Amino acid sequence: MRLRTPLALLGSALLVLVGPPLLTSGGGADTGTQIPGLRLMVPNTPGGGYDITARTMAKDAENAELSHNIEVFNLPGAGGTVGLTRVVGEHGNGKLALSMGLGVVGAVRTNKSPKTLADTTPIARISEESDIVVVAKDSPYRTLDDLLKAWRADPAKVPVGGGSSAGGPDHLALMLFAKAAGIAPRTVNYVPFDGGGELLASILGSKIAFGVSGVGEYRDQIEAGELRLLAVTGPERVAGLDGPTLREAGIDTDFTNWRGVVAPPGLSDAERAKLIAFFTKLHDSPQWRTSLRTNGWDDAFLTGPEFGDFLADEDKRVDSVLKELGL
Repeated sequence: MRLRTPLALLGSALLVLVGPPLLTSGGGADTGTQIPGLRLMVPNTPGGGYDITARTMAKDAENAELSHNIEVFNLPGAGGTVGLTRVVGEHGNGKLALSMGLGVVGAVRTNKSPKTLADTTPIARISEESDIVVVAKDSPYRTLDDLLKAWRADPAKVPVGGGSSAGGPDHLALMLFAKAAGIAPRTVNYVPFDGGGELLASILGSKIAFGVSGVGEYRDQIEAGELRLLAVTGPERVAGLDGPTLREAGIDTDFTNWRGVVAPPGLSDAERAKLIAFFTKLHDSPQWRTSLRTNGWDDAFLTGPEFGDFLADEDKRVDSVLKELGL
């Protein structure tokens, strides 16, 4: 037997100390995605698109072991600008992120919010999806043609609801739909709701004639037969659902919505990089890929400065569309 020298014993001890970190398991602690105390704010009520997206992200991230005990909480109001204002006020907080999207862009414009998305730290665009036109199962409107006949005859007597305020995705989708159908946008009887959860109750209770919302919010109700799908607003049909596009139905327009994440201003480079790494790892996870398919969401991943440029372009686009529609 060969005796170990003191130098050899020292080398063995160093290997014990240095070795384990090199043998990573792929979990969040090893990839730099663990953010203890991470909170995801939802700027509308439970059941809406931002809420479903945030809770899906949190669940998938935890299942993928990217982080643990992620808190999702709701702070609704003013089309999302109440939540936006809160996030902007959390200067330097690298453990807070806002689940947001096109609706917040529009709400900033229509509510003349003093705080805008330009005041935040852009993290990632997450997904894109079509809006849908739906009615309750017992609605007299069996097809989109049935709906259009009544709507064109007297727009004021056909109330339509959306899960966003004026300037938000459901509102914009509806107004572009109306214009393409020959209905003056200013004559549309639009009833705004703070998220898809509130809107659903009004559709099922026949308080409005029809609703416009994201496909991921109402897919379960459509498949269960509680809602009837009349059309989708995107350029292509939604896989697994029986509903024509607006263009297939003779309405010359299409529209898609997107969702993303922003953080407070004033983050350090390390905090910003960690949040981007977290959502990048989430995007690459099999758990998130499954959620995209299940909810009918399209992958639209974009991070950092590129997402910031996209937000600036979207603000200009929304402003242009609202002016074009006379709204």
